Amino acid sequence: MIDLRSDTVTKPDETMREAAATAAVGDDVYGEDPTVTDLEARAAETVGKEAALYVPTGTMGNQVAARVHTDRGQEVLADRKSHVVKYELGGLAQHSSLQVRMLEADPRGVPTPAAVASGYVEESVHRPGTGLCCLENTHNVRGGLAIEPERIAAAASAARDLEVPVHLDGARVFNAAVALDVPVTAITEPVDSVMFCLSKGLGAPVGSMLAGSEEFIEEARRTRKLFGGGMRQVGVLAGPGLRALENVADLETDHENARALAAGLEGLEGLSVQEPETNIVLVDVAGTGLEVGDVLAELADGGVLATRFGPTTIRLCTHRDVGRADVERAVAVVEDVL
Repeated sequence: MIDLRSDTVTKPDETMREAAATAAVGDDVYGEDPTVTDLEARAAETVGKEAALYVPTGTMGNQVAARVHTDRGQEVLADRKSHVVKYELGGLAQHSSLQVRMLEADPRGVPTPAAVASGYVEESVHRPGTGLCCLENTHNVRGGLAIEPERIAAAASAARDLEVPVHLDGARVFNAAVALDVPVTAITEPVDSVMFCLSKGLGAPVGSMLAGSEEFIEEARRTRKLFGGGMRQVGVLAGPGLRALENVADLETDHENARALAAGLEGLEGLSVQEPETNIVLVDVAGTGLEVGDVLAELADGGVLATRFGPTTIRLCTHRDVGRADVERAVAVVEDVL
C-alpha cells in the first residue's frame, strides 16, 4: 500500500529505534531527563529562540502558546483557513476562553498588515482586546505553501506595532525553509513563539517543539502540565526527536517527489492539479465527473491511500517512506481509476 494520506504516517527508521532504545532517561516533570534537556536546547538553538519545550503534539504546542500569550476572553487574529481555526476542536475557546477573529488573509494565507490592523480590537470597558496573532508556515489547507519570510515579518511587525504577540504554527516550517532555500531562523526570527513538529516529514514517531523566550517557556512548561502533558521518562521519545532534527535536508527529496507526482497527474484528463511548493499535492477531480469518495475508494482498491480535502479535492502528501517508484505507481493507479 502506498500511503499518501499524510506525512504523519511515517515509520521510525532503525536509527530512530536505536536512539529510543539507548536514550538516557529521567523524570522530565522533575527536569531530570537528560535527553529531553538536550533536545530542548538543540531545538531552541535551531530556530533561534532562547528556550524550547517538548510537547506530545503540535496541537498541544499551539494551544499552550495561546494560553500563555493571552488573558481569558481576548481575541485571537487568525486566517480563517488556518490549522488553529479548522482542526484543533475549538481549543482556543475550550482551553483558554479565547474568541477568534477570523481574517481574510491574502491568497497565500498570511494576514496583510492592513488586515492585522483592521482586525485589531483595543481593550476597553466594553471590549476584551486582541491578545494574539497566529500565523502558519507551511500553510496546510492552502496546499503546503511555503510562506516567504518577508510576509511573515510584515504581519508580525504589524501585530507588534499594536503590542500584540505573534505565534507561528510552524508544524512544517522546515519544509518551508528548504523550499525557499533560507535558514529556518529567517522565518522564525520575527515571531514571539513557534511550534514545529518532529514527526511528519522529519520522521519521528511522536513529538513537537514549542520555542520562545525563557520566560515564555517557563510558563509554557507549567501550562503543559495543566493540559496533561507532563511526561516522565520521555527520553525514549526525545531520542528519536534528536535524530529527526538531522533529517531536514531530506525534505527536498519529498518536494521533488511531490513535483513529480503533480506532473504525472497534470497530464491526466479531468484533473486540475495545484503546483506543489513543498510536499503536499492538491488535486481537483471535478472535471472527471466522479465523486471524491468514489475516487478515494477506488484508489484504495488499487493500493493508494489519499485524503478528502474538499467537496471536489483530494490531497496526496509525499514523505520519507515514499520513493520515486511509489510516485510512478500512484500516477498509474490514478490513471487506471479515471
